[in-house]
Amino acid sequence: MEDHNAPDLTEDEKKLFEDLMPEDLDEILDTGVNRRHFLKLMGLAGGGILAWQSAVAEQVFTRSPGGPLPDELSSAAIENGVAVSFKVNGTARKLTVDSRMTLLDTLRERLELTGSKKGCDHGQCGACTVIVDGRRVLSCLTLAATCEGRSVQTIEGLASGTAGTPDRLHPMQTAFLKHDGFQCGFCTPGQICSAVALLDEAKKGEASYVTESIRTKPGPVQLSNEEIRERMSGNLCRCGAYPNIVAAIQEVHSGKPVEQTWQLIG
Repeated sequence: MEDHNAPDLTEDEKKLFEDLMPEDLDEILDTGVNRRHFLKLMGLAGGGILAWQSAVAEQVFTRSPGGPLPDELSSAAIENGVAVSFKVNGTARKLTVDSRMTLLDTLRERLELTGSKKGCDHGQCGACTVIVDGRRVLSCLTLAATCEGRSVQTIEGLASGTAGTPDRLHPMQTAFLKHDGFQCGFCTPGQICSAVALLDEAKKGEASYVTESIRTKPGPVQLSNEEIRERMSGNLCRCGAYPNIVAAIQEVHSGKPVEQTWQLIG
């Protein structure tokens, strides 16, 4: 019986597997390339054996994931699988995930939203920061299963415009560009998501470690540079763009242009 779940391989791809993995060829033709085949081919690539077949191997490595999920990710095969329904950037999503799968891995590996970065994977760098129900969270420490019925916003969802083709940057994104609030850009998605949520926290009057008085009636907090530094302390920038990041946040918060002042030593 023909297996409709098996992807169609090109003649070149069939030849590749026939030459390098003849013992797996029948299985690949029947059921498609699974994780074990992929890792085996990767091992051959790492050993330099794929020199002359590199173009064909690249086709296999970059196959579109848009087709049916492989056996390893099918609902029946996922260990401890749970169904999760939630909104991501305003769009309702429903999928089955391992109960131990983090929100970060779900966004990156299952929903292909790769803006949120995996930096330390221990909740220490902030590169994975996203906004859940209006509050910033570390997605590498948040289980996807706990997001049932909640609303998740990632860096991809901050810009506005026609669905799928945003044409207007969020003011915080614009400010980061204006003030060069990034260098390598790896931490920037988490920095911007954290900064956007930070402004909402300040409007609600939420105190920080450096807030002068926490006994007064809660009200909007006027953010000083010291307040911004403290509230953004969970987001690390290894490039050291902190002064520019503070200036960008301050400009959006105050609504007034912020001029950088530099002190040259020597």
